[in-house]
Amino acid sequence: MTARSGIGIDVHPLVAGRPLILGGFIVPFEKGLAGHSDGDVLIHAVIDAVLGGAGLGDIGSHFPSTDARYKGIASAVMLREVLRLANNSGWKTTYVDATIVAERPMLSPFMGQIKAALAQSLDAGPDGLNLKAKTTDGLGFLGRGEGIAALAIATLERT
Repeated sequence: MTARSGIGIDVHPLVAGRPLILGGFIVPFEKGLAGHSDGDVLIHAVIDAVLGGAGLGDIGSHFPSTDARYKGIASAVMLREVLRLANNSGWKTTYVDATIVAERPMLSPFMGQIKAALAQSLDAGPDGLNLKAKTTDGLGFLGRGEGIAALAIATLERT
Protein backbone atom coordinates (compact mmCIF):
# COMPACT_ATOMS: atom_id res chain seq x y z
CA MET A 1 0.00 0.00 0.00
CA THR A 2 1.44 3.37 -0.99
CA ALA A 3 -1.11 5.74 0.59
CA ARG A 4 -3.45 5.69 3.57
CA SER A 5 -5.81 8.10 5.28
CA GLY A 6 -6.69 8.69 8.91
CA ILE A 7 -9.57 10.52 10.58
CA GLY A 8 -9.46 12.54 13.80
CA ILE A 9 -12.01 14.34 15.92
CA ASP A 10 -11.75 16.24 19.18
CA VAL A 11 -14.06 18.34 21.37
CA HIS A 12 -13.25 20.48 24.41
CA PRO A 13 -15.39 22.78 26.58
CA LEU A 14 -14.72 26.50 26.67
CA VAL A 15 -13.70 27.80 30.11
CA ALA A 16 -12.61 31.11 31.60
CA GLY A 17 -8.98 31.70 32.51
CA ARG A 18 -7.29 29.96 29.58
CA PRO A 19 -6.11 31.22 26.20
CA LEU A 20 -7.97 29.97 23.12
CA ILE A 21 -5.42 28.12 21.01
CA LEU A 22 -6.37 26.72 17.60
CA GLY A 23 -3.75 25.25 15.30
CA GLY A 24 -1.07 26.69 17.59
CA PHE A 25 -2.40 30.26 17.14
CA ILE A 26 -3.78 32.22 20.09
CA VAL A 27 -7.23 33.50 19.07
CA PRO A 28 -8.32 36.61 20.96
CA PHE A 29 -11.35 35.54 23.04
CA GLU A 30 -12.51 35.71 26.64
CA LYS A 31 -12.42 31.92 27.07
CA GLY A 32 -10.10 29.08 26.16
CA LEU A 33 -10.37 25.33 25.81
CA ALA A 34 -10.12 23.09 28.86
CA GLY A 35 -7.69 20.21 28.60
CA HIS A 36 -4.70 18.46 30.15
CA SER A 37 -2.50 20.03 27.46
CA ASP A 38 -3.21 23.44 25.93
CA GLY A 39 -6.59 22.08 24.74
CA ASP A 40 -5.98 22.78 21.04
CA VAL A 41 -8.82 20.73 19.50
CA LEU A 42 -7.63 21.39 15.96
CA ILE A 43 -4.17 19.98 16.48
CA HIS A 44 -5.59 17.11 18.56
CA ALA A 45 -7.86 16.12 15.65
CA VAL A 46 -4.90 16.34 13.25
CA ILE A 47 -2.78 14.21 15.60
CA ASP A 48 -5.43 11.49 15.69
CA ALA A 49 -5.77 11.64 11.89
CA VAL A 50 -2.01 11.23 11.39
CA LEU A 51 -1.77 8.45 13.97
CA GLY A 52 -4.73 6.69 12.37
CA GLY A 53 -3.23 6.88 8.89
CA ALA A 54 0.07 5.51 10.17
CA GLY A 55 -1.68 2.76 12.15
CA LEU A 56 -0.24 4.03 15.44
CA GLY A 57 -3.28 4.25 17.71
CA ASP A 58 -4.60 7.51 19.09
CA ILE A 59 -3.51 10.61 20.98
CA GLY A 60 -4.41 9.15 24.39
CA SER A 61 -2.13 6.15 23.90
CA HIS A 62 0.86 8.41 23.21
CA PHE A 63 0.05 11.39 25.46
CA PRO A 64 -2.18 10.12 28.30
CA SER A 65 -3.93 12.79 30.36
CA THR A 66 -2.81 10.89 33.46
CA ASP A 67 0.85 11.65 32.68
CA ALA A 68 2.10 14.82 34.40
CA ARG A 69 4.74 15.30 31.67
CA TYR A 70 2.00 16.46 29.31
CA LYS A 71 0.28 18.88 31.69
CA GLY A 72 0.01 22.19 29.81
CA ILE A 73 2.14 20.98 26.87
CA ALA A 74 1.76 22.85 23.59
CA SER A 75 -0.15 20.63 21.19
CA ALA A 76 2.21 21.70 18.40
CA VAL A 77 5.01 19.91 20.29
CA MET A 78 2.89 16.74 20.40
CA LEU A 79 2.16 17.06 16.68
CA ARG A 80 5.85 17.28 15.82
CA GLU A 81 6.45 14.10 17.88
CA VAL A 82 3.61 12.32 16.09
CA LEU A 83 4.99 13.31 12.69
CA ARG A 84 8.36 11.90 13.78
CA LEU A 85 6.70 8.64 14.90
CA ALA A 86 4.83 8.35 11.60
CA ASN A 87 8.03 9.02 9.63
CA ASN A 88 9.88 6.39 11.66
CA SER A 89 7.09 3.94 10.74
CA GLY A 90 7.56 4.68 7.05
CA TRP A 91 4.76 7.23 6.55
CA LYS A 92 4.85 10.90 5.57
CA THR A 93 1.85 13.19 5.94
CA THR A 94 1.21 14.78 2.54
CA TYR A 95 -2.18 16.47 3.02
CA VAL A 96 -4.55 17.46 5.82
CA ASP A 97 -8.14 18.66 5.46
CA ALA A 98 -9.60 19.98 8.72
CA THR A 99 -12.76 21.68 9.96
CA ILE A 100 -13.27 23.67 13.16
CA VAL A 101 -16.84 23.72 14.51
CA ALA A 102 -17.48 26.76 16.71
CA GLU A 103 -20.38 29.13 17.17
CA ARG A 104 -18.12 31.71 18.72
CA PRO A 105 -15.75 33.34 18.48
CA MET A 106 -16.17 34.25 14.83
CA LEU A 107 -13.10 32.59 13.33
CA SER A 108 -13.09 34.00 9.80
CA PRO A 109 -10.82 36.97 10.69
CA PHE A 110 -8.20 34.54 12.05
CA MET A 111 -8.34 31.63 9.61
CA GLY A 112 -5.24 32.71 7.69
CA GLN A 113 -3.21 32.92 10.90
CA ILE A 114 -4.56 29.61 12.24
CA LYS A 115 -3.77 27.91 8.93
CA ALA A 116 -0.27 29.39 8.80
CA ALA A 117 0.51 28.23 12.35
CA LEU A 118 -0.81 24.73 11.70
CA ALA A 119 1.01 24.49 8.35
CA GLN A 120 4.26 25.42 10.09
CA SER A 121 3.76 22.65 12.68
CA LEU A 122 2.94 20.17 9.92
CA ASP A 123 5.87 21.40 7.79
CA ALA A 124 3.27 21.62 5.01
CA GLY A 125 3.48 23.85 1.99
CA PRO A 126 0.56 26.02 0.87
CA ASP A 127 -1.06 23.08 -0.94
CA GLY A 128 -0.61 20.62 1.93
CA LEU A 129 -3.40 21.89 4.17
CA ASN A 130 -7.02 22.94 3.80
CA LEU A 131 -8.84 24.51 6.73
CA LYS A 132 -12.49 25.40 7.21
CA ALA A 133 -14.67 26.77 10.01
CA LYS A 134 -18.36 26.01 10.49
CA THR A 135 -21.09 26.76 13.01
CA THR A 136 -24.00 24.59 14.08
CA ASP A 137 -26.46 27.48 13.61
CA GLY A 138 -27.12 27.56 17.34
CA LEU A 139 -27.82 23.84 17.74
CA GLY A 140 -26.48 21.78 20.63
CA PHE A 141 -23.68 22.48 23.09
CA LEU A 142 -21.44 23.78 20.30
CA GLY A 143 -24.20 26.09 19.12
CA ARG A 144 -24.67 27.42 22.64
CA GLY A 145 -20.98 28.35 22.67
CA GLU A 146 -20.09 25.82 25.37
CA GLY A 147 -17.22 24.25 23.43
CA ILE A 148 -15.36 23.86 20.16
CA ALA A 149 -14.87 20.74 18.03
CA ALA A 150 -12.53 19.88 15.18
CA LEU A 151 -12.39 17.14 12.58
CA ALA A 152 -9.44 16.22 10.36
CA ILE A 153 -8.48 13.82 7.63
CA ALA A 154 -4.81 13.18 6.93
CA THR A 155 -3.37 11.57 3.83
CA LEU A 156 -0.09 9.74 4.34
CA GLU A 157 2.20 8.23 1.75
CA ARG A 158 4.71 5.42 2.19
CA THR A 159 8.28 6.73 2.34
